[in-house]
Amino acid sequence: MTPLHISTAFDSGAIEVISLADARDIQLHIRKDSAADFAQWFHFSLQGACGVAVVLRFLNAGQCAYPKGWEGYSVVASHDRQNWFRIDTAYDGQVLTARTTPETQCIYFAYFEPYSWEQHLDLLGSACTSPHVLQQHLGATVQGRDMALLRVTDGTSATPLAEKKKIWVIARQHPGESMAEWFAEGLLERLLDGSDSVARRLLQQCVLYVVPNMNPDGAVLGNLRTNAAGANLNREWLEPSLERSPEVALVRQKMLDTGVDLFLDVHGDEGLPYNFVVGSEGTDAYAPRTAELEDQFKAAWLASCPDFQDAFNYGRCAPGAANPRIATNWVAQQFGCLAFTIEMPFKDNANLPDAAVGWNGERARQLGASVLQPLLALL
Repeated sequence: MTPLHISTAFDSGAIEVISLADARDIQLHIRKDSAADFAQWFHFSLQGACGVAVVLRFLNAGQCAYPKGWEGYSVVASHDRQNWFRIDTAYDGQVLTARTTPETQCIYFAYFEPYSWEQHLDLLGSACTSPHVLQQHLGATVQGRDMALLRVTDGTSATPLAEKKKIWVIARQHPGESMAEWFAEGLLERLLDGSDSVARRLLQQCVLYVVPNMNPDGAVLGNLRTNAAGANLNREWLEPSLERSPEVALVRQKMLDTGVDLFLDVHGDEGLPYNFVVGSEGTDAYAPRTAELEDQFKAAWLASCPDFQDAFNYGRCAPGAANPRIATNWVAQQFGCLAFTIEMPFKDNANLPDAAVGWNGERARQLGASVLQPLLALL
């Protein structure tokens, strides 16, 4: 029999092995972020267990950042790193236990379907084949990776560039929320489809600034919420620094240069099994006109996409109680514009469940494509 082996020696790999003596009782610890105490993300391969009834026990699940997130959650697995499926998973309040019988000599497990750095580069390369796209280098991350911005618009339209609405979409401030970059991929693919009338109209009237990955270092390192310096980027927007949070500082400065008329920040939520948005009602800049635009956006998305809902969310923030360090709140306050945080589940969409895959990359990609409809409705 081939010896059992667990590896994390790849992009976003993360797990700690406690015991690998018996495939029927593999004991693991979910690793903390590389420079912070957040623990929830995992991604690893298991070799040598083909045809064996494997039991994975994540012993410290109850001490992770979001233990409630394990309730109703199922681990994702793949034999080919292309097709990911859910496996039998249970949580007893302390230990997360997953069971499967691998069909090949190497199987991969992850918290959510990964989106690799190579996929990120492929996404940029594919987008830049369009004449509507200009890739801009904003600067470098803590570890020296490129911060890439895609400016997308129809340069031949009759509307001058200066008069077009400025729509900003950023994704994956929290690197373990890989569904956010799947969302960005779907948005870009539809936006650059020359046969799509919604996309064509948007490009005629808008300039879209898209940052598909706000946290390249954290994504490659296998972190859940932080960059290489241990900074939670979505708490850095009030006073970012080039030393601790250059990713935010660079994007924030570009926003100040271009202006913002509408802002979307794409995330994933560990606990709630729904797709929903979070507004800026707690900011001082929030006004009746903002509330009206929020209602129009949500109504248009509800009408066009059954995967979106507005009944289950975080609830409304009290007036004046918004955290100014969060991107959506800072942008709304700075530019007086409509700003939303978009949240997707790590589990499944409880309104339209799929037991085989749960919420996955493809469904997130399709949700990203669907957001063009409410954007057009606001025009």
